[in-house]
Amino acid sequence: MHGSPMVLVVEDDPQFQVLIEAGLNEGGFGCVITASDEEAANLLEEEAGKYCALLTDINLSRTMDGWEAARRARKLKPDIPVI
Repeated sequence: MHGSPMVLVVEDDPQFQVLIEAGLNEGGFGCVITASDEEAANLLEEEAGKYCALLTDINLSRTMDGWEAARRARKLKPDIPVI
């Protein structure tokens, strides 16, 4: 969605990824979805100003969890809303 506010989503379940993307698009948001907090941190480091919020699953199946994703996001962009 060109020109829409972008939400960075950290979700490792493909079924939830589809639902979240549909809901955000319906609400007028675009999104970039990643399955890991590491990739989310890399995306924020590259273009922190691109994202208006971070939406993260707490129970990720990789080595770190959603809490870590939120902490890392806040270090890179202290004012980013985290859901």
